[in-house]
Amino acid sequence: MVFKTVKRWFQRNRSAQKPGFYGDYPDWEAATAASTGYDTLHILEQTRQALGKVVRGEAAYERDSVTFDRIQHSFPLLACLMRTGIKNGGRLSVLDFGGALGSSYYQCKNFLAPIKDLRWSVVEQPAHVECGEKEFQTDTLRFYRSVKECILHEQPNVLLLSSVLQYLPAPHSFLRELLAYKIPSIILDRTTFLEADRDRITVQVVPPRIYKGSYPAWFFGETAIRGLFKESHYDLILEFDALDKNSPSDEPAYCKGFLYEKDVIQ
Repeated sequence: MVFKTVKRWFQRNRSAQKPGFYGDYPDWEAATAASTGYDTLHILEQTRQALGKVVRGEAAYERDSVTFDRIQHSFPLLACLMRTGIKNGGRLSVLDFGGALGSSYYQCKNFLAPIKDLRWSVVEQPAHVECGEKEFQTDTLRFYRSVKECILHEQPNVLLLSSVLQYLPAPHSFLRELLAYKIPSIILDRTTFLEADRDRITVQVVPPRIYKGSYPAWFFGETAIRGLFKESHYDLILEFDALDKNSPSDEPAYCKGFLYEKDVIQ
């Protein structure tokens, strides 16, 4: 017990030295205990201010509460979304799980302008939803508190999971729950994997220029994630390199995306 306590103290204080991903924890609870945590409302406020600049035309793009002068497009993501819209006769209804205040929507909206029937629904925590409804909701961009509520109102034909699965306490079981909804298309983007093809729980230390904090983060075995889609009878249409380059401090990893569909057009 003393050894484990000292080890966690060492991992926490070592990781505090610089941003990155540290440790190899036996479970989510151990990684949480080794994390400093973060102020959710503070991050929400930073995101609100950053996205407000985008809406007002003062910045081109926001990601992780940071603004940019130009949009860093993910063209594979855009291609996946356009394919879904074309496949459905010009109707694209996105369920963006963990989509903050609509960051991906504002990143993609100009390219998606030709889609004649576009709906973008963000499923988020209650505080984000309240803020989104008050300040950013439009006829196209909507906010919901649960996947079930969103499906009931919007009937989405594509589920977007962008840099979110690795921050859930039980990602494998949660992904199974999402797959059970049988949404026709699923885009898994900006997801982290180990070259060793195994699961690993780390603690991520956030760059202080973004905000101060650290919290648990998964790196996955790609085979296991692919297996969940196969079990639910989803077909792989496309796999692509993601924009991120995250990896633990001591092990090679990569970040990629996938497009899966329930029914494939030959």
